[in-house]
Amino acid sequence: MGKWTVRFKYIFTFILLLPQLLVFRLIALVCPGIAKGILLKLGELSTMTQNPKFSFEDWGPTFFTLTFVKSVFFETLANCGDEAVEGEAAPNTTVLDLRGGLHKLHEFMRDGWSFRNNIEIQSHKNLQDRLNAAQILLKQDLPCPVVIDSMNDETASKYGALPERLYVLQSKKVIYKGGLGPFGYKPESVRAVLQKNN
Repeated sequence: MGKWTVRFKYIFTFILLLPQLLVFRLIALVCPGIAKGILLKLGELSTMTQNPKFSFEDWGPTFFTLTFVKSVFFETLANCGDEAVEGEAAPNTTVLDLRGGLHKLHEFMRDGWSFRNNIEIQSHKNLQDRLNAAQILLKQDLPCPVVIDSMNDETASKYGALPERLYVLQSKKVIYKGGLGPFGYKPESVRAVLQKNN
């Protein structure tokens, strides 16, 4: 897919999203119970509601606010640099380890808007902010290496990964590209791909 096709796809998706947001906002004002039901169904699609810390009151009111729309807009712009395509070479972007050392993403391959209950992490203004945020993640005892993107967000852009997206890379190729999160975030699909390719 050419760069302009990718850009058009993301921008077109954002333009289609705007009237949906307005309609949903109207539903939320007139019939809040129906709006809550719709959001909970969307949460089930993303497995978000399976999180033991999930609370609709932390999550639901954050959707369809002006802050949400601005976040989606800027994430759409950032994703216009998406170069990761299933079956093709995986972009080998520069990432940093937690000591600030530069690496290429392929080195870590072996044959990465907020809700009210999330850990509060401000937008990263510099590399130290990113390193501090990664340290919080490390406290979860993850079974994989943790790296951070450079401040120009090269990896997030080339992988079209904002706000979140799951990938499986193997032999320096993209073998699985999930949908954009939170609703395209499907860990069970990743599990199936990993089991099939193990």
